[in-house]
Order: sequence, then C-alpha cells, then structure tokens
Amino acid sequence: MGIFSRLKWFFKNQWKQYLVGVLALVVVAIFNVIPPRIIGDVVDAVSKKNMTARFLVISMSIFLVTAIAQYLLRYLWRKMIFGSSFVLERELRSRLYRQFMKMDATFYKKWRTGDLMAHATNDIDAVREVAGPGILTLADSIITGTSTVLAMGLMISWKLTLFAVLPLLLLGIMANILGGKVHDAFSRSQAEFSNINNKTQESIVGIKVLKALGQEREDEEDFDKYVADNITANKRSYRLDSLFDPLTTLIMGISYVITIIFGGLSVLHNQITIGQLVSFITYMTQLTWPMYAVGSLFNVLERGSASYDRISELLGEKSSLVHPKHEVEEIPDGTLDFNIHSFHYPDDDQATALQDVHFQLKEGQTLGIVGPTGGGKSTIISLLMRDFDHYDGSIKVGQYDIRKYNLDNYLNTIGYVPQTNFLFSTDIRDNVRFANIEASQEAVEAASRVADLDADIEKMPNGYDTEVGELGVSLSGGQKQRLAIARAILSNPKLLILDDSLSAVDFKTERNIEQRIAHNRKEATTIIAASRLSSVENANQILVIDHGTIIEKGTHKELLAQKGWYYNTFHLQEKTAELEGRLNNG
Repeated sequence: MGIFSRLKWFFKNQWKQYLVGVLALVVVAIFNVIPPRIIGDVVDAVSKKNMTARFLVISMSIFLVTAIAQYLLRYLWRKMIFGSSFVLERELRSRLYRQFMKMDATFYKKWRTGDLMAHATNDIDAVREVAGPGILTLADSIITGTSTVLAMGLMISWKLTLFAVLPLLLLGIMANILGGKVHDAFSRSQAEFSNINNKTQESIVGIKVLKALGQEREDEEDFDKYVADNITANKRSYRLDSLFDPLTTLIMGISYVITIIFGGLSVLHNQITIGQLVSFITYMTQLTWPMYAVGSLFNVLERGSASYDRISELLGEKSSLVHPKHEVEEIPDGTLDFNIHSFHYPDDDQATALQDVHFQLKEGQTLGIVGPTGGGKSTIISLLMRDFDHYDGSIKVGQYDIRKYNLDNYLNTIGYVPQTNFLFSTDIRDNVRFANIEASQEAVEAASRVADLDADIEKMPNGYDTEVGELGVSLSGGQKQRLAIARAILSNPKLLILDDSLSAVDFKTERNIEQRIAHNRKEATTIIAASRLSSVENANQILVIDHGTIIEKGTHKELLAQKGWYYNTFHLQEKTAELEGRLNNG
C-alpha cells in the first residue's frame, strides 16, 4: 500500500474525480445485493406454491431497473477512475521529458537510451495501472466484499456468514508473506526489460556496422541471452504472483463447503429457508470477485511500486550545471574570454582534460583549434556549450561568466555543428529550419547556398521536400554535415562553432563553404575545430591543443614560422592532398 502514499500528491489533485468514482462503486455495490435477495424470494415463492404473475412482474422489473442503473454507474466510475489514471500518465511522462531536457552530459553517460525509453514507457504504464485498475480493484473489492458480507449477515444469518468468511483471513496472511519477494521479482523483471530495450535500440541503430562486419549471428546470440534473462526474471515474478489464484480457489472452496454443511443444517433446523440458502450461495458467488481481486491488486501494486521506484530514481537525478539564484537575463554579447586553469571529467578525477588553456576571441573574429586526436579540442567546445560547469577557472562573454547567464538565452546565441550530426525524420526543408520552423523558403535556400548544399538539393527529385529518413539515412556523410551547417547558419547565431564538421567533404567543397561562411558572417564570431589544417588557414588566431594544453598559438603564418607540430602536420597534409590529386587525375 506504500505506493498509494507516494502518489498522494496526485490523488490530492484528483480527489473529486476519485470521490465520484468511488461513490458510483458504492451505489453499484448496493444494487448488487438486490438480485440475490430477489432470487431467494422467488425460490421461496415457488417452494411454498404462492407465486403470482404480479409478484413475478415486480421482481423482473426490479431486476431490469437494477441492471440499467448499474450500467450507467459503471460507465461513470470508469470515466472518473480510469480517466484520472491517464492524467497521472500524462503528468509522469511530462515530468520525465522535462527532466531529460534539462539534464547534462554526465546524466546521459550514466543512463543508456534503452533504459530511459523503458522508464518512459513500460514503467509509466505500470504506475498508471495503480491509479486506474489498482484504485478500482481496491475500492471495489472492499465495497463489494463489505456490502455482500453485510447482506449475508443482516438479511440471512450472521452465524453462517461468520463461518463462511473465516477462511478468507488466510489471504491476508499470504499477501504479507509474499509482498517483499514479489516487489523484488518485479523490480528485476523491469530491469531486464530495460536491458532488452537498450540492446534492441543499439542493434537497430548499428545495423549497418553489424552487417558490414558479419556479426549478425553473434548479435542474435547476444540478444537471445538478454531474452533468456528476461524470461527467467518474468518466470520468477509470475510464479510468485500465480500462488494467489490457486490459494484463492482453495479458500473459496473451503468457504463453499462450510456454507453447504452449516447452511443445510440451518435449513433442516428451520433457522433459514431454502430460498435464503440459495440467496446466501449467490452472495458467496459475488464474494468470489473480491477474493480474486486481492491477488490482482497485489500484482498491480507491487509492479507499480517497483516501477515508481525506478521513475523516482530518474526524477531524483540532479544536473551538475550551475543555476544561480539571480540569473543574468541579458543576451550574451562581447568578447569571449576563456581562462581555464584545470578541468577533469566528472567520471575521471585522475586525468586532467584541460590544463592552463587561456585565449580571447573578439566579436567578428575567427578562432581555429587544431591538434592531435584526443588532445582536447572537443573538450574546449564542451565547456563553451556548458556541457560541464565545474572547472577551475572562468569563461566569460562580455562582462559575465557564462554560468551566470540564463542557460536558454546563452545557448540560443550559439550555432553548433558537431562532426556527427543528428537529423530528424522529416524533409530537408524542416531539418534546415528546425531552430526557426517559421523561416521562409528564401531563408532556407540562402542558408543551403552558404553550406554549398543547394546544388545537391536541386538534383533530388523532390528538392527541399525530400525525406531524409531516420538519422538522415538517405543522405551521404558530406550532405549530412552540410545540412547541419545550413541549419546553424539559418539561426544566425552570434557564435558559430564548427567541430570538425567539414571532415566528410572534399577540399574544393570545403573551400567553397569557408568562403561563403566568411562572407555571410563578416561581423559574427566563429570557432572552427578541425583535423584538416586547411580549414583554419584564414582564422585570426589558431590554437594547437595537445594533452589538454596549448602547445602553439598564432596565425597561420606565425605557426608555420615556428616549425613545430603545426608546420609538420600542415606540410604532411599538403603532400597527402597533392598525392591524392595525382591519383584521382590518372
């Protein structure tokens, strides 16, 4: 019953609806005691040979009115109770989604996509069952059971009723014994479902890699292991749950035996009539549902409790991003002043990701960031994007630390294009104008020209109406990158960040895009992190990052003059490009 206590915040808001639903159940229960009494009276009338047409018509009319009233009342409680349970589902889904939107990179490194999807679907459905069928079963079993027992005791025989219901106490004892075990079993079952969900999601997303490497059979075997673990967990949970129905049947059988023995003796001793015994047995039949409902209720509550624990764990996660009490609501504007003494990732306290990285970038300038793979280029960008807020140092835009700005206002000034882009399963037009869905066709085409994508789109049969497919599956790697650049250009950001986002295009296309971006953003600030040094030749300042620190700094000419890492890498790439050109030409 603890799950009801944890959901009291919801029941408090929906108490009127639940009150109406429960009152409708009460009235239905009252009407339920009428038919057995009428059946008993009819049996007595027949046995005493005093049945009349008038008595039969009146009895059948009461039956009909009772049936119609119950139909209407059942519609009412279904609307009130089940309808309210879907309000809870909507609230929990909204809370989870808002939680997902505000959480940081650390959260998404900890939780797998399949886990999050399972929490947002299967677990929420299980909690909704508590607020719908759970409340119904609890209220209906108590109301129907109580009204039926009272009718048996008050209208027929309290002694016979006492003997008949005494065995039912065994159900409460069994529920108490199995409670903890069922909760743990359902928790394990839900966890295994999450594992299957995650495995399926990873396999579908990586299906091309699986096929390319010929790992289909191995992946199927791996999937079968997850399914087997899930089946094992479900078997245990359902094995425990299945103990209730046989026990209920056994206890109800004992009650029927007691009823027949003591009821028959009561009839022989003229303590009750044969019609009253028939009514009593009919009441016993009505009492079967509340008894079976105990097992069903136990299942729903334990499954819902386990799922709510998992949902609460997610909702209890705290973002490590800084949210000051008095946020700066101004739009970030001015010089970027990056001063980081040291930074390490939250899950790795030993390795220092950045050390003594300091630079300034004035409005309208372009900064290039290059260096060996794993040197720290993307880490700098992660801090600028506020993926992580805890570091020794400061990052300022204008006169304020970026952690003091309203997060939405700050991020809205940035256009970010990562190397691996996410495209939505819609057409090219809506992908380009995703940040401003009301943008005109002219604006979409202009942004596509800057990204050197316009010619490719014109060759497509449906042009800008071309569906890109899930994750942009119908586009090439270079087209995906250019579409993402067009999307960022359309938003007209104060700061455009290109994180190795031209790696999938050829040298000529890269030059075209660079020239168009430079022309389009004459007064705007740009940061380009690249593996190919030709991407940053025209930058006002270039940083060479290795092992998390700046090893060289200057313009293209200044870095070549230093004859260090930049000089060696530039000439190596130049020779490689020249060799590739010769091979392509013949």
